[in-house]
Amino acid sequence: MAKSKLIKDTTRAEREEIIKLALAGCGNGSCDNCGSCSLGAGDPYGTYQPYIDGEMEIADINMMVAERNVKLFGLQRG
Repeated sequence: MAKSKLIKDTTRAEREEIIKLALAGCGNGSCDNCGSCSLGAGDPYGTYQPYIDGEMEIADINMMVAERNVKLFGLQRG
């Protein structure tokens, strides 16, 4: 069973590694279209800094990015 990635179950070092592995392809032509760059957030690692700092869960950050996509681009799930 996979280890929980929730803030309460991880150390800062573990969260840094989780994000590092998750974003390993950013900038190397393997974008998963998370929307961070296109939304002007700049470095996608910066988008997930609140998770690394233990302030916000990954799911909440992803929801925030998705909400910005809807507002900026009118994108909606079909």
